[in-house]
Amino acid sequence: MSEPPHSSTQPPEGFGEIPRITRRTLHEEVVNHVRDMIIEGRLAPGARINEVQVGAMLGVSRTPLREAIKTLASEGLVEVVPAKGAVVRRFSEQDLFQILEVLKSIEQLGGRLACERADEATIAGIAELHERMIALYKAGNRLEYFKLNQAIHSAIVRASGNDVLAETHTMLQSRIKRARFLGHGEPQKWAGAVAEHEEMVEALMRRDGAGLAEVIGRHLDASLVRVRDAI
Repeated sequence: MSEPPHSSTQPPEGFGEIPRITRRTLHEEVVNHVRDMIIEGRLAPGARINEVQVGAMLGVSRTPLREAIKTLASEGLVEVVPAKGAVVRRFSEQDLFQILEVLKSIEQLGGRLACERADEATIAGIAELHERMIALYKAGNRLEYFKLNQAIHSAIVRASGNDVLAETHTMLQSRIKRARFLGHGEPQKWAGAVAEHEEMVEALMRRDGAGLAEVIGRHLDASLVRVRDAI
């Protein structure tokens, strides 16, 4: 009598490594959709989030939407105002300047440490994200380009191996996503940001910590100008 087939988690021969399917929860889906609406300006700064209207647009009840709003409030994108409800947070030029000033220091330190500490696989992974971002730039897909752009900044800081640095960076970066998205609106400014990213990845791959810190500084200084012009 033949033995039953042996159960294995290994992929069939010839298939290579098969990535697992990532399942998002309803909460994550709603958070991501509302965040995108804020970044793209469909929910404008200072606007009240109408739970009935937005819930109907997304096809969800008010309960998951309220939970999503709590998450976005913790990120600093939404404020809960007494007697008014959830409102898209409005940032002044001074707010943006102060946040970008701190992000600049965090990313410069993160870049230096990443050049010292990151393994080759991590650096190669960041370079791959960059290539995907360039493809989105060439396709003119601003929103998905922007998400990958921000993911690259986060990945460089995470590659420092310093969890406190990475957590602080995530908190601050999330607060000004809408403003930074606006900064890529004009073709010339968008092209400038892409060129700076090219320099960043090249310096990272050389493990040139000083060079990476310098271009990150220029990139975030330019981001402030691009954002200020946009708003």
